[in-house]
Amino acid sequence: MLTRLERAKLFAPFDAMKGLKEALRDREERHARVARHEISEEQAEENSRVILKLERGMTVEVYCHHAFHDVIIRGAVTELDLAKRRLKLNGETVMFEDIYAISLDGK
Repeated sequence: MLTRLERAKLFAPFDAMKGLKEALRDREERHARVARHEISEEQAEENSRVILKLERGMTVEVYCHHAFHDVIIRGAVTELDLAKRRLKLNGETVMFEDIYAISLDGK
């Protein structure tokens, strides 16, 4: 006679197509990818002006190309490296050339 635990194992959910969900999710993510687009010289100059004002701890909103997608990242500046042309917001690294627009205090 089977114990209660052994009977429960017999009726546990079975995934006949193991890995299918992950494969579909990966494929969907690849199809949703977008190429980085160019910005105008005026916007690039505005971005430079804002970046030069940045200091650690300031809250910003960045519209950028990140991980093959166009996203908006809001958060506090945790690192600013002008030599390497990158900044970090809440641990996410954003390269200056990937920034479409940036504003202080999320405005």
